[in-house]
Amino acid sequence: MAKRHTDSDSDDAESHYEQTPKRARTSDDAHSDGDSEDSQQNGRKGKAKAETRFNDDVEEHGETDNEQEEQKFEDAHAQKILADLASKRKIQGGIAEHGIIERVEMVNFMCHAFLKFEFGPQINFIIGAFLRHNGSGKSAVLSAITVALGGKSASTGRGSGLKSFIKEGCAASEVTIYLKNQGEEAYKPEEYGKSIIVTRRFTKDGNSTWKIRGANSPHIISAKKEELAAICDHMNIQVDNPLNVLTQGKSVFFSECSNAARQFLSASAPGDKYKFFLRGTQLSQLSDEYTTCLANIKQTHKVLEQKKEALPDLRIAFKEATVRFQEAAKARQQKQKADELKKELAWAHVRSKEEEMENKFKEVAKQESRLPKIQKNIEDAERNFAAATEEVAQYENEVAAIGEMDELTKERDRLQGLIRSNKDEISKLTTDLKKMDGSIVIITDQIKDFDQKIAEETERMAANTQAKHEETQRQLEEARANVKEAQGALDRLMREIEEQNAKTNALKAEGSVLETTVTAIRTEIQNCEGMIQRAKDAEKNSLIPYGNNIKGVLDAIKNERWVGDRPVGPLGLFVKAKDATKWGELLRSQLSQYLTAFAVTNNADRVKLHKLLSGFNNHNTLIIINSRDMFDYSRGEPPEGYLTVLRALEISDPYVLRIMINVAKIERIHLAYSRAEAQSTLEGLHGGGTAWTSEKFMNVRVFPEGGASITPLSRNTGRNDATSLLLTGRDAASEIAHYHQQIKVEEAKHQAAIQDVQRKRAEWNGERQKLDTLKSQRAKVDDRFRRAKTYLANLQQTANDDMPSNITSLQAAKEEAEGEKTSTMEQAAHVLRRKKEFDDANKALVPDLQEIKERIKEFNQRKGDLIAKAQDAAEKRMKAQHVKDSYTTKLDDEKAAIAKLQAHADVLQEEFTNWTAKALEYCERFPNPRKVEEVDRNLKSVQEALAERERRQGATVEEMTIEVNKAKAKLDAVERDLKQMTTLNKVLDALKASLTVRLQRWQDFRRHIALRCKLVFAYHLSHRGYYGKVLFNHDKGSLVLKVVTDDQAATQASQAKREKDPRSLSGGEKSFSTICLLLSLWESIGCPLRYEFDVFMDAVNRRISMKMMIDTANSSDKKQYILITPQDMGNVQIGPTVKVNRMTDPERNQT
Repeated sequence: MAKRHTDSDSDDAESHYEQTPKRARTSDDAHSDGDSEDSQQNGRKGKAKAETRFNDDVEEHGETDNEQEEQKFEDAHAQKILADLASKRKIQGGIAEHGIIERVEMVNFMCHAFLKFEFGPQINFIIGAFLRHNGSGKSAVLSAITVALGGKSASTGRGSGLKSFIKEGCAASEVTIYLKNQGEEAYKPEEYGKSIIVTRRFTKDGNSTWKIRGANSPHIISAKKEELAAICDHMNIQVDNPLNVLTQGKSVFFSECSNAARQFLSASAPGDKYKFFLRGTQLSQLSDEYTTCLANIKQTHKVLEQKKEALPDLRIAFKEATVRFQEAAKARQQKQKADELKKELAWAHVRSKEEEMENKFKEVAKQESRLPKIQKNIEDAERNFAAATEEVAQYENEVAAIGEMDELTKERDRLQGLIRSNKDEISKLTTDLKKMDGSIVIITDQIKDFDQKIAEETERMAANTQAKHEETQRQLEEARANVKEAQGALDRLMREIEEQNAKTNALKAEGSVLETTVTAIRTEIQNCEGMIQRAKDAEKNSLIPYGNNIKGVLDAIKNERWVGDRPVGPLGLFVKAKDATKWGELLRSQLSQYLTAFAVTNNADRVKLHKLLSGFNNHNTLIIINSRDMFDYSRGEPPEGYLTVLRALEISDPYVLRIMINVAKIERIHLAYSRAEAQSTLEGLHGGGTAWTSEKFMNVRVFPEGGASITPLSRNTGRNDATSLLLTGRDAASEIAHYHQQIKVEEAKHQAAIQDVQRKRAEWNGERQKLDTLKSQRAKVDDRFRRAKTYLANLQQTANDDMPSNITSLQAAKEEAEGEKTSTMEQAAHVLRRKKEFDDANKALVPDLQEIKERIKEFNQRKGDLIAKAQDAAEKRMKAQHVKDSYTTKLDDEKAAIAKLQAHADVLQEEFTNWTAKALEYCERFPNPRKVEEVDRNLKSVQEALAERERRQGATVEEMTIEVNKAKAKLDAVERDLKQMTTLNKVLDALKASLTVRLQRWQDFRRHIALRCKLVFAYHLSHRGYYGKVLFNHDKGSLVLKVVTDDQAATQASQAKREKDPRSLSGGEKSFSTICLLLSLWESIGCPLRYEFDVFMDAVNRRISMKMMIDTANSSDKKQYILITPQDMGNVQIGPTVKVNRMTDPERNQT
């Protein structure tokens, strides 16, 4: 049996899956499901025409049927067919290994939200739900199988398009079918396995997709309808065959009525039944294909005859053109001469262009010969410029290295301020002394005057009060002696107290120094403990010394997009000290800010990186902008054997190395242990330079013209800074051990320092006790001094009272003057002491100031010399730059001129190449062509003569040549085609003979199938006691059924009268007759589906029909039957090959 061909579906969602069928389509396949009834009628008319043409061909070959031949054929084969049927009923049919349906799943399909059926390999019944045999949605199963396997949606009789199958209220529907795929004839078992799963999904929007998977893999193997068609063809599944799938609305292929099962026998015409028979058995498809073959053969014969008829005219045309061509022989000779002259002219032009090109290239070579000299001048200028640049850089570095004199200036200003302040004080004190000296002279004169007046007054009173006065004077002298003694003791104690106080304060200061040492040692111990913790942290995170959360910074840098290159850093990751023990601390202290720095190539990235670092609390991290210029730095290094910072470091990244050279000048800075060693090293270079010393951290600078400067380096060596882990050369474990040992050393120092503090505190306490004793004695003496002064004052008052009033007043004035004189003299003494102190201070400050001034003068002179040299070098560099730019401009001008000449030469060379190529295309190279003017003159003369000849003949030589060639080409082509088609004609004869044989076999197929149908139909009717037959008229294309029931047999008089038209049968009898006809056709094609076959049957007809169908299915080999019925299966005996699936109540009109 012919395999199924792929039909196109009319739905919008299915249109793009249309494929070219393996066989020619039947006429009604060309129409889509959505076509109107008129279109279907037109399709049937086209089919009838095709069959009419085919029957005409049959009549041409003498293959018409007649009744005698049919009867003879039936007599010859009927018994054998009946015997085959009888033997087949006794044999149980085998189970198919591939091509049967194992399971069907529907989602949102028609009235079902979800429905699943498992099918057996042979006989399957689908019956209605309990108490509901109709309206349970059984037709959805048939429609789902048809739609999923690529059948036309209209052929199901349940809808005009895929959209109508989607459950109401849903946006999409999905149908899945599991096809068995086992045995030797399985389809691609290595891909699909034992089952092929076909899923079709379609939506309200008109979209439709297929997913074809295997049982062994969840992945989709194909989503194309071509693959589904290939599977169906391989498994011989004919889903659109009207005998394979019978719908409720189309019990037969041509019927459109809803109760077609009842009208099948009565309503359909004999011609329609015959067409149904041909199409269901696929005989009509073979007929159409044979018709197409015959039409192609006839068309080929017709074309062959047309070419034969055109051949004589073509030969005459070629002959006439040849005669005309021969008559133009002289013209051809003249034409040949003109062609030769054209060839010579072409190569003459080429030769002329070649000479022009060679002259231009000579001019280019001459111009290029001037470039080396200019290039040499540029190189000399560049060397001069580089030397001048280096000299400028050297002086600038020296100016930068010498630094500024801010500290010296500040010190000078401080000293000058102190001296000036002291001088001001001395001037004030001198003025005060002068005033005091004048006051003392005046007071002394006053005292002398008072003494004279008192003496004179005393002499007058001496005679009367001599004895009493003497006693009073004695007591006064004694009291004055006591006051003087007490004053001396008090002064002595004050001096002792000052000395003891100074000694106590000295001890206190020493104790404070010792306590500061203890605090410093304790701080150092805490720093070591902190460094141990940082070393432990560094053991977990090697980026700790470089800042806060540097790992997060580096990750953020990787994730960002940068304008230039990605930032590099921290730079210390790429830097190691070769001898960390000796130089590590010095290098770390001077390079620490660069070791934690990052580098970028442009300013935009610097701003972005600074913001990123600040986000991780690294606000002060240095960001260096440095391009990736891999310059040669060897010219800036000293000779081998001199240790520089660069040579003491191991830098793994060339970019980082050049950054360090640019920002820290590490290739120029030397390393030495001591100042003397550094100065000796730099003086040995005869060019000066800079060196760092590990002893005392000094920066030593030696100038090329002589002299040196020494300044202290900053010591960034605080142990509380994580950067002190850098350049140590030790790992975290070594660092921890190192600081543990350092703690032990510091703790020993701490204990000794505490003992020193305690000892010094004891000494201070002893001296403090002595000071307290002296202060206690001073208090006692001070009390005795005050009492003595009081007693003296009282005696003086008594003596004054005994004196006359004038002497008393004189004595009081004198005492007042003496007191004033004493006070003034004490003030003068104090001023002298202060003046001496300021004088001594200025004497000590003047040498320091003079030294500072000398250093400033020396600094200014040295810096001025360097600046002058730098300015001279800059002027020299400017001149060198001007010379270099001048030569560079000249070189550019020369190159531009050469480029212009070269471009012209290249154009000439290209023209020469193109002209040569075109000349070679035109003809071979012409040796030694003449001048262009001479050849052109000869050519014009020949062309004028040729034009005159062509004017007389009416055509040019080229036109006549073309005419002959065209005529010859047409003649050759026709003769070649005729020869080929003659060979093809033989093939066509063979094809026609083969087709005749195939037509005869087609007739035999039709006879055998029709005979089998007749016999099986009568056999199945006999189960009910009926008699009937199928009458075929192949010439007229009609099929007529005759059925006689048992009641009719009893009432009719003769056999002829008992054969009634099916329209006289009851509904059940018609349905039973239809079943018998379909079973007879199934014997030829093996149809798997029948829908609601017992709608109008009574119980007896239904029971017999059911048994007949089950028996037929059991005897069918490797076929599966899915039978749908609205009735219950209670009265049917269910065997092991039968599986019954009961429907559940569907959901209708629900969303």
